[in-house]
Amino acid sequence: MANKKNYKFKVVITDAEYKSFDLERKELEKADADLLVCQCKSEDEIIEAAKDADGLIVQYASITRRVIESLKKCKAIARYGIGVDSIDIEAATEHKIYIVNVPEYCLDEVSDHTIALALACVRKVAMLDNAVKKGMWDYKISTPIFRLRNMKLGLVGFGNIARMVSHKAQAFGLSVIAYDPYISSSVMAQDNVRKVNLEVLLAEADIISLHLPLTKDTKYMFTEKEFKLMKDTAFIINTGRGPLIKEEDLYKALSANWIAGAGLDVAEKEPIDPNNNLLKLNNIIITPHVAFYSEESLRDLQRSAAKGIAQALKGEIPSSLVNKEVLKS
Repeated sequence: MANKKNYKFKVVITDAEYKSFDLERKELEKADADLLVCQCKSEDEIIEAAKDADGLIVQYASITRRVIESLKKCKAIARYGIGVDSIDIEAATEHKIYIVNVPEYCLDEVSDHTIALALACVRKVAMLDNAVKKGMWDYKISTPIFRLRNMKLGLVGFGNIARMVSHKAQAFGLSVIAYDPYISSSVMAQDNVRKVNLEVLLAEADIISLHLPLTKDTKYMFTEKEFKLMKDTAFIINTGRGPLIKEEDLYKALSANWIAGAGLDVAEKEPIDPNNNLLKLNNIIITPHVAFYSEESLRDLQRSAAKGIAQALKGEIPSSLVNKEVLKS
């Protein structure tokens, strides 16, 4: 029997739900790294599995300060995804560990899903489908439905996904406004989007779509106050992060018809609690955090996350480095 190759580096996947990890192995072998796949369920399990790892790849696991401080020789942590709110970036930077994400995967998928939820909400597709399956053939239960063309889409956040959403929405005849304090009006204008402040967006938009990272500043950005400032005919779409919306207040808004409806692909707590009051409403569509998914996007995700780790192990600066402050330390 041939001896197993002695690799220079060890990379640990703390948790993942993919069928195969051949794509990761292929990328990591370029850096002379072996791969260990785990399914850690707790902080202690992560610490035990990763204590001597040169790199980590995580999907859902929380990489806390305690985990980071236990890593003896870790050079980089990659997350399968765009958001990195599950990783203590400050602690990682202090310990000179690169944080890597996959910023350009699933742009088409999430923007498509955003448009799909918006269309389904405006046309009340789920409500009508449920009614027909219960033996009710009557369009009048869906009134009022308003024409999509010439509606105004308000984007909260104007990153890569929001830009794609703006292009696709304009193809349906929607005008687009956006709120993002970090993007200039001239940059937005290149995509035929008008920059506004949040108060104007809430007052004018017929559809509001959230495209923000989850930070201490954006958590519960949408509460009772914001819902009451929206049109009573407006819809809110969230394919970003669940806690951007305070669900208790969204339930009030939908129940009292402060707004017309909502389309969510994310929840405050995932999986969503089966007793969550939102599940009792017929003016909301909820999908199980699936917007990222296609067979093609999964392949891009797995390959790119591993590539970021491999770059770090080879002494390179990862092309998708999140915590650029680490370069100054």
